[in-house]
Amino acid sequence: MDLKLKDKVVLVTGGTGGIGSAIVRAFLGEGAKVAFSSTRQEKIDALAAELGESEDRVKGFVANLTKEEDIKGFVEAAKAHFGTIDIVIPNAGYEGKANPVQDMTLELFEETYMMNVFAVMLTMKYAAPTLIENGKGAIVVIASAAAYEPTAGNSAYVSSKYAVAGLTKCVALELGPAGIHVNYICPGPVDTPMMLRIEKDFFGDTMTHEEAQAMLAGQYAMDKRYAKPEEVANAALYLASEVSSHTAGMGMHVDSKVSAAN
Repeated sequence: MDLKLKDKVVLVTGGTGGIGSAIVRAFLGEGAKVAFSSTRQEKIDALAAELGESEDRVKGFVANLTKEEDIKGFVEAAKAHFGTIDIVIPNAGYEGKANPVQDMTLELFEETYMMNVFAVMLTMKYAAPTLIENGKGAIVVIASAAAYEPTAGNSAYVSSKYAVAGLTKCVALELGPAGIHVNYICPGPVDTPMMLRIEKDFFGDTMTHEEAQAMLAGQYAMDKRYAKPEEVANAALYLASEVSSHTAGMGMHVDSKVSAAN
């Protein structure tokens, strides 16, 4: 199936992370051009070396997504480099820290919401005028299965994912009349460094990675494992493409379990 992504300009936040780098590779594989953000130049250089593509196909930009001026600058620099923006993938996120409510702090909530909600909103804010001017395009937010499944002790992260799901649904209604389809992806646990940090936060040294995965994925309907980053990236390809242009405001589960239970 031709997803018609060749030469589309794709904006990806957090492009050097586990899911982010899989998204960058997936769109390049479809012939798209990709602008991605990362927190450090050395991360950008390392990924660029792996990709082996010229800067007219892929370009990384350093941006601190906790700062509005950096987000604005990233969007503007990406547009200046490639001439336009066709697809926006707010991917960067923060897992937060597990704490019961009596031990929760405002600082932790603010940190978690800044990455998982406010940075997403600001990325869409600064990219939307170009999409509207083009009269078409797509936004695919990387949310989480946590947007539908609360977890005791994880209120900052879970509530931020509920919030970003609601934000995305609102933006889908706002931008739909301009020809822009907006959706979000809800992965369950994904086999990335972030998931290893989450295991450590919840279980400390009481479980190995294999034991934690067996417990967390053992109830899954299919093959009892975490999702692969490439599986999330493939969902992003579909939702960003014209093939899904009549789909808006949807949360696509990539979890082998949660969607069957809701």
